[in-house]
Amino acid sequence: MSNKVSSKSLRKLPFRTGTADSALWQGFAGSVMLLLGSFGVGWLASSSVLIRNPLFILARTTPVAVITATVLLCVGAVLMLRAWLRLRQHLAGWDASSRPILIKALILWVAPMMLALPLFSRDSYAYIGQGRLMLEGLNPYTDGISSLNNYYLLGPDTLWTEAPTPYGPLWLWLEQIAVLLPSHSPEIALIPFRLACLAGVILLAIYVPKLAARHGFNPQRALWLVVLNPVVLINFIASVHNDALMLGLVVAGIYYASAKRPVLGILLVTASIAIKPITLIALPFVGLLWAGSQAGWVRKFGLWAATLGISTAIMAFMGAINGLGFGWLAALQTPGTVWIWYAPVGLFSNVVGFVVGFFGSAGPAVTDVIQNMGQIASILLVMALAFLPVKAAAAPFTEKFDAGTPVLEESQRYSQAVLRRMAWAFAAVVLMAPMIQPWYMLWLLAFFAVTGIAEGWQLRTALYLTAFFTMIALTDQLSVFPWIPVVLIRAVAIVVGLAGVLYIMFWDKKTRGLFVPRRGLVRAGEAPQN
Repeated sequence: MSNKVSSKSLRKLPFRTGTADSALWQGFAGSVMLLLGSFGVGWLASSSVLIRNPLFILARTTPVAVITATVLLCVGAVLMLRAWLRLRQHLAGWDASSRPILIKALILWVAPMMLALPLFSRDSYAYIGQGRLMLEGLNPYTDGISSLNNYYLLGPDTLWTEAPTPYGPLWLWLEQIAVLLPSHSPEIALIPFRLACLAGVILLAIYVPKLAARHGFNPQRALWLVVLNPVVLINFIASVHNDALMLGLVVAGIYYASAKRPVLGILLVTASIAIKPITLIALPFVGLLWAGSQAGWVRKFGLWAATLGISTAIMAFMGAINGLGFGWLAALQTPGTVWIWYAPVGLFSNVVGFVVGFFGSAGPAVTDVIQNMGQIASILLVMALAFLPVKAAAAPFTEKFDAGTPVLEESQRYSQAVLRRMAWAFAAVVLMAPMIQPWYMLWLLAFFAVTGIAEGWQLRTALYLTAFFTMIALTDQLSVFPWIPVVLIRAVAIVVGLAGVLYIMFWDKKTRGLFVPRRGLVRAGEAPQN
């Protein structure tokens, strides 16, 4: 598939006129609204000094102010989604001049959210609690935050108060450093986490385009699709999730592994594992990249062993320093103790369990069996994707570069095939899990984008998922005091957020064509279907 559009076709498209400035500043306005909305419904610890500030008291305890903050939050997120879509339409040529505009957009959209209270998640306060555990000599892999005196003042989600941490030693050290800062304010302790998340986004901004270009895909388009995606910015910056640094490091590691610098690649992937161990999935594929397209089984198994040996040695060294060894292995199941309705396995297992339980049988046991079967299936799929022979990909659909369409070497096409396998391996683990968090989608978006997301139904799928998970974020965790009806606030978020997202998808004349294309119309940046 070619991603070329004639200049004559482009001149017929009304939304190609104008500049990208309107989209940039629309996204900035949305980010500022998220910042302002966070003051009313963002998360604050009970021990925060801000919670006793008159302005914050007004914003968080008055029903009208809380509703206003919720509306600001929803409108801001919808504006960012629309700005992201409009930016694509303005920059559909994706030439080299697009990159400065995309970087400017990234800076403008991220800056206000760096100052916001944590939105849609209290994980950052769990990080503080886990750092306190480390500081007091407790084991976060066996002791929950509830082991601390007055732990509830730290503001963690009750899900984490009893659960062991699923994070690796590198993140535990960052948590420990955060609570050592010379202040008792939780907001000060959040600064290292937010900077770490920013570092993850910066790594993505550097290496997602590099990987895309290496596989013959337009780097500017990949930068837009992944890094400026509103779900990325909301979940990684506004929500302060350590998946940002985890994903940035693994993408950087994969780039170097594919560029024939395997040891550096293994070091970076291991650093990612030391943030959040789910990226263990990437190691066998790094070994395949190291082995090369002509490798036999002896070389493959030798380099798989070398890859695992290097990574294990580094993790063992870290475990020896913090005295916790490989305790994170036992805690890998922590996120799997809950489920959510849009996770296929979670929904199916609980519906079947409910039906079986309704007739008097062991419903919870049936639910557990189905979920365990899903986990086993995901492991088998990952093994199959890693062990089945990999053939270099055929010449992929290409996207126009300034200097024309690049011709890929066999090593690049092999790298694309291996990383596509890895993307499906991560997809298997995510889709077979009973719990799918919105930021899990971002792992898949990054891995599939650097190996090719074609115009047409593939891109529309990414757009639909982005709209869906933007909506999910808006209706997720909001901080509301008990005397304010949380049902009312959530209803406001659902109505305003859903109305805004549906308007963009189906009624906005400038963006609806991205979701429901009309037959016979060639859009900016979209190839005619052959």
